[in-house]
Amino acid sequence: MSRAVVALGLAAVTASGCVWYVPALADLRARADRPASRRTAAAACLSGWSTAGIVAVLLLVADSWWTPSAAATTGAALTVALRVRAAVQLRRELREAARHWAELGQQAAGPGPRPSRTLVALLLAGGLITGSATAILGLATGPGNGTHWLATAAVPAAIAGLSLTLAIAHTRTAGRGAAGRTHHPQ
Repeated sequence: MSRAVVALGLAAVTASGCVWYVPALADLRARADRPASRRTAAAACLSGWSTAGIVAVLLLVADSWWTPSAAATTGAALTVALRVRAAVQLRRELREAARHWAELGQQAAGPGPRPSRTLVALLLAGGLITGSATAILGLATGPGNGTHWLATAAVPAAIAGLSLTLAIAHTRTAGRGAAGRTHHPQ
């Protein structure tokens, strides 16, 4: 394959990548309005896409393959380094936010039971499993008449809807009880 064809393909892919690098450019231009991790990830995105554009140009201009290959390797290394740095920054920001939320929760929340996530998960999973089993059994019994297909679709949907309703009701009642309890330090 000729280098001109590779360069043309790479240029087309780079031009179509604007859905990623234009928002990344906007994130960089926003400066302090965006978290540091998001700005670093945007810089990684821009370095990756600009590397692709530079390699496309080098494929047309350079006489050998090693020049575009070296540019691609350097750009990829820079992009990976920036992306790893963004992940580290994001993890640090998430830990800090979690610590702040935990401090805030300790000040406002008092002793007592909190809404059980496990019970909500069990309600949802039980409804989905029961609904799926009902659908499978309905389909296994055979086609039957037109109302059979309606029942095969409606009964599992009703079971799943009921389990979702129960989970929401449990969450609301448990949350309402926890909201009434406030801790007042003395």
